[in-house]
Amino acid sequence: MGKAAAARKLASAAAFGGGGLTAVGAGLFGVMKVEAQLARRAIGEPRDEPPPDATGWYGRHRPGPAVKVVLLGDSSAAGYGVERVEETPGALLASGIAVHGDRRVYLRSLAVVGAQTSDLAAQVDRALVVEPDVAVVMIGANDVTHSVLPRQSVADLTEGVTRLIEAGVAVVVGTCPDLGTIKPIAPPLKQFARAYSRRLAAAQTIAVLEAGGRTVSLGSILGPEFDAAPALLFGPDRFHPSADGYRKLAGVLLPSTLAALDLLPDDELRPEAFRGEGVLPITAAALEAVRTPGTELDGTEVAGARRGVRGLWVELRHRRRRVDGDAESPEKSEADEAGPDGAVAADGGLVPDPGTVTEEAAGA
Repeated sequence: MGKAAAARKLASAAAFGGGGLTAVGAGLFGVMKVEAQLARRAIGEPRDEPPPDATGWYGRHRPGPAVKVVLLGDSSAAGYGVERVEETPGALLASGIAVHGDRRVYLRSLAVVGAQTSDLAAQVDRALVVEPDVAVVMIGANDVTHSVLPRQSVADLTEGVTRLIEAGVAVVVGTCPDLGTIKPIAPPLKQFARAYSRRLAAAQTIAVLEAGGRTVSLGSILGPEFDAAPALLFGPDRFHPSADGYRKLAGVLLPSTLAALDLLPDDELRPEAFRGEGVLPITAAALEAVRTPGTELDGTEVAGARRGVRGLWVELRHRRRRVDGDAESPEKSEADEAGPDGAVAADGGLVPDPGTVTEEAAGA
């Protein structure tokens, strides 16, 4: 059995403790179905207008070469519910990379409201045209709310991450958030959603690490922090994050994205034991990440070997969060004074003279 197949099998077994929906009695299932209908009624219909598009250039006049980032996933990645582009996770993330990496950043936001993991393939198709340096992915919540089989969800994620990795793109996946914190969801559906989403997050973690990407657990963003301040961190529909919530989301993803781009300072390269960082086998690391939201996991080596008797070796990190001011508004073009070597175009190529590079040049 291949690595990806083994990860999918483990994910399938992990979901619902191995028992699947058959473990839920008919009466209890009926109650949960009613609770789901009530929750959807409380959340309301989706807004007609799309989120602001964060696609564009950030860090104008910062040094080159430019960093190219694609943002893939669902409504949480797209920034559903906010009014200003500066409040979207894409703008916050790109602005943070520009500031802390001291680079110009081209961001292409391809996330789609309502997307499930099965929709990731089409987003990856469009992402590869941009030839990005890193892809940041947030997906899975809609798989939970639409009762997608975990093994199918993980298989779709594995395929998407593998295609990106094989194309030379670094991948950072924010795993499925803890949906047990959503206020309109009442017991027993709340407990079921929490168990489902946490187990899916663990399965996503294993699959992404086996494929060569890195993960960040997002439970602290749609978990204890949101649970403690739902009025502040959830939007008007009490399901999607508010502007403050998206800021916290971007704050968790930013340091791991900087790490994937090799843009962290030297003093943050090695794990620090006093911060609870270190190396664990993959399964133990995945479970620890679910228990400790905000944890980053990435494959590593021990004594020159990527695997031990208990599977892939994984480096566990609790990255220092970055506190930033307001995000930039994206520019549609970026003039690059790169000197005699020419200007870096949005598609990563060179043009003869410095000048304006349009978004369309990146395949947008």
